[in-house]
Amino acid sequence: MPQSNIKTTRIELIRTKARIKVATKGLELLKLKRASLVLEFFELAKQIQLLKANLRDSTQRAMDSTKIAEIDAGRISLERIAAEQKPIMAGVEAKNVMGVRIPNVNVGGQSTISLAYELISVPTSVEDARRNYGKLFNLLIEVAEKESSLRKLLYEIEKLNRRANAIENVVIPNLKDKASYIKQRLEDLERDQTVSLKFIKRKMANRHG
Repeated sequence: MPQSNIKTTRIELIRTKARIKVATKGLELLKLKRASLVLEFFELAKQIQLLKANLRDSTQRAMDSTKIAEIDAGRISLERIAAEQKPIMAGVEAKNVMGVRIPNVNVGGQSTISLAYELISVPTSVEDARRNYGKLFNLLIEVAEKESSLRKLLYEIEKLNRRANAIENVVIPNLKDKASYIKQRLEDLERDQTVSLKFIKRKMANRHG
């Protein structure tokens, strides 16, 4: 704001100082929230790293069990059994983590065995393959959920960074400059008034003398 547009009054000085306090308090809260989200971010990143290590193992187990099941039951039987499986439905809801809405995936239809599948006799290796792919599916869902949450946390942290930097480097310095300018102008006016009063008193004293 140009200095010519600043009201140099005591009320304006009080208001400006109050705004500085509010901005400073807001900055502290933003930094506190950012620090908490950063901790949450790194904890989530660690969990994802562990899950991805498990994901590699789970994928390998599922592939190996499929090969064994194909040898035992044959490709055609394996494809028929796979076609008999019930579809799995997944729903996405939002949960609140420190003001950030992150996805929460709920997987339904966990019992994927159809009636036709239950009535036929299958080798144990086929059931192992089905179970391994079920575990792999759940693991993929969990990784996707956490990675999406990680991106949302990162976006929120960056947004908080921009707001905190704007308040700390622009808003507060500008308010402090304004308060300093108003204070200086009020002091100048007070000195001018003091000088004027002294001058008037001297003139009055000389006139009566």
